[in-house]
Amino acid sequence: MIALLLIAGVWAAFQLRLDPRNLWPGQGGWALIREFFQAAWHPALFFQEPSAATSFRDVPLQALRAAGMTVVFAATSLSMALVGGVIFGVLGSSAWHETIPGQGRGRPLVTTAIRSLMALMRSIHELIWAVVLLAALGSDPLVAVLAIAIPYTGTLAKVFSEMIDEAPRSAFTALRGGGASPWQSYLFGVLPRALPDMLSYTFYRFECALRSSAVLGFFGFPTLGYYIAASFENLFFQEVWTYLYVLFALVVAMDWWSGRLRRELVS
Repeated sequence: MIALLLIAGVWAAFQLRLDPRNLWPGQGGWALIREFFQAAWHPALFFQEPSAATSFRDVPLQALRAAGMTVVFAATSLSMALVGGVIFGVLGSSAWHETIPGQGRGRPLVTTAIRSLMALMRSIHELIWAVVLLAALGSDPLVAVLAIAIPYTGTLAKVFSEMIDEAPRSAFTALRGGGASPWQSYLFGVLPRALPDMLSYTFYRFECALRSSAVLGFFGFPTLGYYIAASFENLFFQEVWTYLYVLFALVVAMDWWSGRLRRELVS
């Protein structure tokens, strides 16, 4: 399988006529690259725009406020996606249909419809959802939330359904043997076995949602990406690095927090 992937990659490179020499910048490109990375040693504390208002020249403060909005957008989006992910993940799992009786002939049709909906939601990237929703609804904050929540719902649902199906059934069998109903056996014998993995993956998706939320700032939403794009367009590289450092610190902090929380919940 790995060999086939490597062969496919080489074939695709030839089809696209990829040439690394095309990435070699000219003299002006090297000057821009050098200026950009030199600015990393001197992140901006004040706006580089000479005409900027003196009442709000603290770039780190603005970056922290943008980071807060980035977290708000990410948390709201993932909360919506988590509800749909759990519902569709349960209904789209094989374990649900195998353990809960009385679903009749419509079981395969329902499963296929749910899994198709999950595939549709996750197959369209959040940037494409943002473009479509912006054209239809305008630049309302709900647009950014839905642009992240829709594909994340499909992704969470797919992974959750697989985790539920892969969960051991020993507890379910024991509960059924002790006289518990199928519903009780499923709720207390199947879902708890999959819950630690589901929580771990949810925290990972939250880190992804932070990055997606920052990227949606390029569409005009007040996250870190908005200020990164504005500063880069004006070649204010020191400001760009201030926002990038804050984004990096935000992701690291969330990674540390989610790792600690996972250990406490799983242990």
